[in-house]
Amino acid sequence: MTVLITGASGFIGSFLSRLCLNKGENVIGVYWKSDDYANLEDIQNKNLIDDIETKMKLVYCNVADFYAVRRLIEEFKPDKIFHLAAEASPTYSLQYPQETIQTNVIGTINIFESIRDLKINPIVVVAGSSAEYGIVEEKDLPTKETHQLKPLHPYGVSKVAQDLLSYQYFKNYGIKTVVCRIFNTTGPGKTKDACSAYAKRIIEVKLGVRNKILCGNLENYRDVTDGRDMAAAIWLAGDSGEWGESYNLCSGKLHKIGDIVKRMMELSGVKADLIQDKTLLRPADERVIAGDNLKFVSKTGWKPVIPMDQTLNDMLKWWEERMRVNLKV
Repeated sequence: MTVLITGASGFIGSFLSRLCLNKGENVIGVYWKSDDYANLEDIQNKNLIDDIETKMKLVYCNVADFYAVRRLIEEFKPDKIFHLAAEASPTYSLQYPQETIQTNVIGTINIFESIRDLKINPIVVVAGSSAEYGIVEEKDLPTKETHQLKPLHPYGVSKVAQDLLSYQYFKNYGIKTVVCRIFNTTGPGKTKDACSAYAKRIIEVKLGVRNKILCGNLENYRDVTDGRDMAAAIWLAGDSGEWGESYNLCSGKLHKIGDIVKRMMELSGVKADLIQDKTLLRPADERVIAGDNLKFVSKTGWKPVIPMDQTLNDMLKWWEERMRVNLKV
């Protein structure tokens, strides 16, 4: 089977690439920016996986370019497409809404229109987001898939559009789509979320780069899943999900951001003052993001298996290894 993964060099995409390789699939990994494949260098060097032949090809493609996407899909005719490529930062989307919509929405249309034009029939798994829901009142938590979609930023809006486009292309044209509404995901290799940002600052204290830790809102609660568990869930969505459906992908467990920061400080042996920086606060922010994963778990049998302490430890080690190289210490 040939699997095409857009955003293959991203955080979840790189774990999904490894998972597909371990399942013996031929993997076409799509990246965009020229320096955006560091997460896959070990695969390219064939040092990652023992006992199997590496079958991965990295291909440059901007998903916002229809003709480039069409050529890509025509050349490889994938059996499955995992569409993870996106401008994935809510904060970035507030600064650059046009770029976010162009990449996320037009990029998704380009994939579906290429499939229609080529008259092929792959399974398409689209990465949605918990950001589609926006602020959810506590009486409606944990959030079910049936909850109204009222996103707070252009990133969330773009994910709603991807979600609805997936349903429309299934209903109108029979394209086999599944949408994964991915809740907070972290772990080694993540660089653009709160957990990773705090891990980096903690390691900077450990290595003497700073003596205090700047913080945003430590009172928020998030449902956090390890990226390796999330990759397994996304695979199952394409393997066992029902076409035209959207699923919450989340652990079902809430963690206070402040508690995560304190636990990482304990695990790393770091002691430092936590100082709030107003520039790290969003103008609108969800106090609690908690998902109901019963629909997905009932359909696939998935459950996360990596303990939170392992996730945090691995993330701290990942940052420390890279910073020691950069600082030459």
